[in-house]
Amino acid sequence: MASIRNLKKEMNNSIGSLIEDIYSWELNNPKVDIKKTESLIDESIVLFDRLIIDLNKRDKNKPKLFYNSIKKKLDSEIEKISLKLSKLK
Repeated sequence: MASIRNLKKEMNNSIGSLIEDIYSWELNNPKVDIKKTESLIDESIVLFDRLIIDLNKRDKNKPKLFYNSIKKKLDSEIEKISLKLSKLK
């Protein structure tokens, strides 16, 4: 990552897109219990908050490695939440 600002933008865009996908899924599946998707949205928001906290505790000695680890966490957690969404019925 080139900067903290870019990483924060990427986090915001990725999680925002995930939440939009969840809302779209809700609209396309109106008979399904909304509580299931609400928990996924809550999980997404908690992920964002947790990553921001981690980002603010940055390692100044090895910033590139640190940013890459945050990016990997973001990608893996978004993938997990997306998988949960795809399993909803």
